[in-house]
Amino acid sequence: MADYKETGVLSLDDIVKPSLERMNKGPVVVIECVENIPCDPCVAACPKEAISMEDITDVPQVDFHGCVGCGLCVTECPGLAIFILDTTSEPCTVTIPYEYLPVPEKGDTVYALDRDGKRVQQSQVLRVRCSGKTHGITISVEKENAWNVRGLEVKK
Repeated sequence: MADYKETGVLSLDDIVKPSLERMNKGPVVVIECVENIPCDPCVAACPKEAISMEDITDVPQVDFHGCVGCGLCVTECPGLAIFILDTTSEPCTVTIPYEYLPVPEKGDTVYALDRDGKRVQQSQVLRVRCSGKTHGITISVEKENAWNVRGLEVKK
């Protein structure tokens, strides 16, 4: 298997995931930040102080039990490396950062994309939240796709 530094695409093995016990409690943040770069807006955005870094160039660490899945960090991450996952219902939901035009609206049908940018399924937009130029788009996804969906494409 090729490394993300060669392909530019992370695998599930590259990220720290919450426990199944935590996943069963509701929405939770997942951070796909794997590079040590000077950045910490996610730390400042978290009202529960569930995201921390010892040094500005560290990869963010998540206290999954402290996270309430509010999604404020999603729209503050300049690297678009954070999403919120909720697998407690069927369909599941994923909140994804989005900076393209047109911005989908609640009720729209979009294509859910995997980390390679390939279409995985059609999804309904459940919520759109904006913070500056980044939107947090919450979409419904099938349970088997929840961990793979990382982007979306507006249907034309």
